[in-house]
Amino acid sequence: MQPSTAGAPSIMDEHLVYMDSPVGLLAIRGTAEYISAVSFIDGEKKDVATNNPPALLLNSVQQLQEYFRKEREVFDLPVSQPGTDFQQTVWHYLTTIPYGHTITYLALAKRVGNVKSIRAVGTTNGKNQLAIVVPCHRVIGSGGVLTGYAGGLWRKQWLLDHERGGMLF
Repeated sequence: MQPSTAGAPSIMDEHLVYMDSPVGLLAIRGTAEYISAVSFIDGEKKDVATNNPPALLLNSVQQLQEYFRKEREVFDLPVSQPGTDFQQTVWHYLTTIPYGHTITYLALAKRVGNVKSIRAVGTTNGKNQLAIVVPCHRVIGSGGVLTGYAGGLWRKQWLLDHERGGMLF
């Protein structure tokens, strides 16, 4: 699965579904062609869910449920989030981190091809709009330290514990 900007969804074509999960309520946005966001919701729902959402959004809910039941390790969903070429590259490499494994920001910067880009890699990781599906939770600090996660460190820890794996460096 390669994150893409090709055919990026128009906000007018977007649909929204909500899903209960072990890490709280998830909001899933997308069109009939792409999933554009999987976000954690703290507090009340801000937007109204779509009546009769496209099959792709229903499929994304099914795949996330399978993930939480430990029946799925890899997502098979077309995704799209706007970003620079560098951001697209980082997001692509996130999708190559195997289920149950982690990688450091430094190792990810090396994979991207520039060890000096470690801060840019971290910033890009934080801008990922596709939580869990583009597994930014699998990136950790040096020495195994959990650092920043838009969904909160407790969710990052929960997701890593759920996957229970080794470390890649």
